[in-house]
Amino acid sequence: MTKDRPSHARRTYWLLRSAAVALVLYAGGFAAFLLALPTPIEAGMPAEPADAIVVLTGEGGRLRLAIALLEHGMGQRLFITGVNPATTKTELRTLLDGGPAYDCCADLDFNASNTIENARETAQWSALYGYDSLVVVTGTYHMPRALLEFSAQMPQLRLVPYPVTPEQGNDPFSRRFLRLNSEYAKYLASRVRLYMTRPAVPS
Repeated sequence: MTKDRPSHARRTYWLLRSAAVALVLYAGGFAAFLLALPTPIEAGMPAEPADAIVVLTGEGGRLRLAIALLEHGMGQRLFITGVNPATTKTELRTLLDGGPAYDCCADLDFNASNTIENARETAQWSALYGYDSLVVVTGTYHMPRALLEFSAQMPQLRLVPYPVTPEQGNDPFSRRFLRLNSEYAKYLASRVRLYMTRPAVPS
């Protein structure tokens, strides 16, 4: 004699209950993510020195700050990752008022189009020069995911975060909330992907 299948009402109850639990866990994780976001470093404040500096292209005046760090000797070279292929180093120099330090010691990456690729390109660049530490310049909301991906690609390197305030202007609260929620979802996806692809531990 076969067992009766759960009734439609019972299945609906368990689905709703599971969805509610998932929502509570997600909301709790999102709140923890927001509370753990790094405090932005004010413009002009020096970073802890490292062998080199890497900046992920984006808003918040990241590039100017990264160039200023290079000029103040916070790193030997600067790696700008995720540059538009249509932009030249000379054009970027003019746009950012780069000086002699930019001319001699800034390298541009035109290949990366996302954070995973930023990390891969940076790993290759840092290995080329044999660096052991990097100042990482990116937005506050993006820093957790950037450090996650960079640490996965370069576990042997010391990473010094330099979080920059994102340019939000007069963006309404709803838009900022959706943006942070989107970044949290990407952060979770990165954690899951890196967990699933981690090397097996020998028994």
